[in-house]
Amino acid sequence: MDNNFLEKVGNLLTKAKHNIKTAVNISMVYTYYEIGKMIVEEEQNGNQRAEYGQYILKNLSAYLTENFGRGYSADNLKLMRRFYSIYSHDSIGETMFPQSENLPSTETGRKFYLSWSHYLKLMRIDNIDERHFYEIEAAKNDWSLSELKRQFNTSLFERLALSSDKEKIKTLSSSGQIIENPSDIVKDPYVLEFLGLPELAQYSETDLEKGIIDNLQKFLLELGKGFTFVGRQVRLTFNEEHFRCDLVFYNRLLKCFVLFDLKIGELKHQDIGQMQMYVNFYDRNVKLDDENKTIGIILCKDKNQAVVEMTLPEDNTQIFASKYQTVLPSKEELKNLLNS
Repeated sequence: MDNNFLEKVGNLLTKAKHNIKTAVNISMVYTYYEIGKMIVEEEQNGNQRAEYGQYILKNLSAYLTENFGRGYSADNLKLMRRFYSIYSHDSIGETMFPQSENLPSTETGRKFYLSWSHYLKLMRIDNIDERHFYEIEAAKNDWSLSELKRQFNTSLFERLALSSDKEKIKTLSSSGQIIENPSDIVKDPYVLEFLGLPELAQYSETDLEKGIIDNLQKFLLELGKGFTFVGRQVRLTFNEEHFRCDLVFYNRLLKCFVLFDLKIGELKHQDIGQMQMYVNFYDRNVKLDDENKTIGIILCKDKNQAVVEMTLPEDNTQIFASKYQTVLPSKEELKNLLNS
């Protein structure tokens, strides 16, 4: 009996337990939706004064707590009522979810894919397009609650919207993030708050690189879909001269290498030329015939967009320059940029 066999059986049981837990969590979401619906209908059938609503919640809470234990306080029942009020009038494209066929529907055809804790977070997002985006991405990428909170707190929706063609912004709320072209994987800015580097601190590019490697899982989450890590300080040699690319990844969705160069200061045109050389090297010496052209992304603390545009060709689809920041961005500032 080899270890591979044992691991396969173990993985099967782990997957089964995960599926059972997921099914239970989603079942409770539907239950809470129905409880919220019943509370609303009872309020509508009776005295609609605020006092009567409080009376219903108080008595229902006492009954449920006595018979079913904790978790049914008046405050929690209010959340269930709000959940029904929001999602009974909310629709989302079911084609984005392959698991939707196995799920029940509400009376309006709505289906739920996430845990109750996820929906408690989503309910606090007022912008319906933004709320739909995070629900789709959390379901498609199996985000935990902490991952959902992190993506929201780093303003992923606004950053993708700012980095996208304006005509594509609406698709974020209907389909989530679609990866079809090199520009689809690029964010501006990238948020690296998990590095623990203060905004105004003095640190070297080596410190920045080490911080990313030490937090590689979180960096992959920030990069987004389809990324796998290849190496750091990867050596490129030609004409007996050696160069090193800071970080090399591969994107399975675009089927191409993605090179990262880290700059802690202002971006110079020489930096763009260096990245162009790295990309050319990979295209000519590393990538396979059935793989797509290499993408190069320069992460810099500051950049002059005019310098970037004048250095790169007008039809550029391979080299990108993005700012990074080590503190959480202001959502209001990003929303104002988006609105303008």
